[in-house]
Amino acid sequence: MGTKGSANRQRIVDAADRLFYSRGYNQTSFSDISDETGIPRGNFYYYFKTKEEILEAVVESRVAIFKSMLEQCDSKSSDPRERLLLFVGLPLENEEQIVQYGCPIGTLSSELAKDQVNEISNAKLTAVFDLLIEWCTQQFHLLGFDTNAKQYAMDLIARLQGNTIIANVYGDSEFLMRTTNDVKKWLKQITSN
Repeated sequence: MGTKGSANRQRIVDAADRLFYSRGYNQTSFSDISDETGIPRGNFYYYFKTKEEILEAVVESRVAIFKSMLEQCDSKSSDPRERLLLFVGLPLENEEQIVQYGCPIGTLSSELAKDQVNEISNAKLTAVFDLLIEWCTQQFHLLGFDTNAKQYAMDLIARLQGNTIIANVYGDSEFLMRTTNDVKKWLKQITSN
């Protein structure tokens, strides 16, 4: 695929990502993506045969975005506790979007988990969560948590997801800020020696 083809493919993925996030996967059509990109719907088939193929590309894109965010946490501190605290603060960097649409991975995963017709594999649905849990588990291991590292990682992700869901449902930025600080306090408490 040439440069123009790669650029068009990426435009489709970026538009689909925005629409899946703001409207939901099931409420977004090929026509919606076409309108968003300005690429005629008939040309989509050159890049993607099905909507599920677009979805897979969106999930891959989100994995790459979250990998980059985790790499930034890694580059900002060599202390695993500080890295976890930086990670916990990430929802506040996208506060407006979180309050309006919820978590970009949580909302999509929840929607697709209910859709039995969906052809995307469960491994693709959990790819971002798997990445986050693995990274958090690694940080807890570095802090000396040998047996409970994954449990704490999953607890951390669950707390953050719960906070974003409630903040979104009530459209409440203050709740998101308060509960993010609560998670930071919890994290400091369990990691203090």
